[in-house]
Amino acid sequence: MKITISFLAILPFALAQVGGYGQCGGNNYSGSKECQSGWHCEKLNDWYSQCLPGGGSSSSTTSTTSIPSTTPTTSITTPIPTGTGPGTTLLSGWYWIRAVAAPNFHKYLQSAPPRTASRAVIENMATAAQANIIAGQLVQTLDASGSKVLYAHVTPKAGSETKLQVTWSTEKDTYGTFSWSGDTLTWSTPGIQRQNNAAFLVCENQNLYVNLGAYAYLTPAGCVDQTIHYYNGATVD
Repeated sequence: MKITISFLAILPFALAQVGGYGQCGGNNYSGSKECQSGWHCEKLNDWYSQCLPGGGSSSSTTSTTSIPSTTPTTSITTPIPTGTGPGTTLLSGWYWIRAVAAPNFHKYLQSAPPRTASRAVIENMATAAQANIIAGQLVQTLDASGSKVLYAHVTPKAGSETKLQVTWSTEKDTYGTFSWSGDTLTWSTPGIQRQNNAAFLVCENQNLYVNLGAYAYLTPAGCVDQTIHYYNGATVD
């Protein structure tokens, strides 16, 4: 009797490992969750987990938890800044992007920590990003050459949310389109009808969100309504 043994039955299925700062998890994500050696997969939000420096290769989509003999503590790896920075003088082809109303008057768009694939925030002018919209993508440059960039990601709407968090990634976003209306930043997607495409929210820890509700009406607790505008002065003010 001839016996055929399928290699698929005895060999593990190997997924390619995700490189540094690549996506490794999140709702509807179907790719590899295994980071390259020396990196770990950390959850940034329900829709996006990312390979960040530290630890061995990991398929976890949550922060690593260390449990000592007494009180449990959570160890969170801080992303390492990428690129040398664009400098404090505005580069050709880029803008400063800032809020122009209290309580965030002249606070600037950036990532937290600066120049990392992490949260999008409206924060101190000293660490302002230089950014622009390129082919519908909101992009910040990480160096003076523009060869290293991060892309703004809007967390996809999954239920009855009234706000969608904005984060930064090394990969282009596929959800919605950023554009300018005059000097005002807007975001839209065919699946969502918004009363004001320029409505944003700045919430806890200065995190930036797309506001799906009416501007300055039923503002979520812990948030303030903001519109965000480009500024092309040579330096921030």
